[in-house]
Amino acid sequence: MNSSRHRLIGLPVLAVLITAAGCSSSDDSATAAVPSPGPAVTKLCRNLDRALPGTVDGLERRDPAPASALTAGWGSPAIILRCGVERPARMTDPDADGAEVNGVGWLLEKRGDGSFRFTTTLRKAYVEVTIPKERTGHGVAPLVGLAPAVKKAIPEGIAS
Repeated sequence: MNSSRHRLIGLPVLAVLITAAGCSSSDDSATAAVPSPGPAVTKLCRNLDRALPGTVDGLERRDPAPASALTAGWGSPAIILRCGVERPARMTDPDADGAEVNGVGWLLEKRGDGSFRFTTTLRKAYVEVTIPKERTGHGVAPLVGLAPAVKKAIPEGIAS
């Protein structure tokens, strides 16, 4: 996504948007579809997996099933990270919402179930982070915790 083609939301506004999603309970087990990128992106994603923190927003890492270096999770209900996902169609929408959190650009998508999905922009691999509606009251804190690993492992550029 070209940064000139999306609106940047300030963190306070983004936190309000996320907080409005509400809370409820959820199953204790997490699953995530494993992406299937090409070899170059898979290598970047494996590097990201090694760089990811053990805790995000105070939540311990609990990876989803099936086990993969392309997916990670924290807490229950889980914040889920998937690396090597396809480019979201919304990235071409000039009215799409985006945010920059600690030097990492993200496309913001509110989902029908009240969760939020964030996908990195202007990086050599697309990294998707889904925050369940039960955790949206913490705003972008999970992205703050993940930004150093993304910056270290996924170079800036355009994913192919």
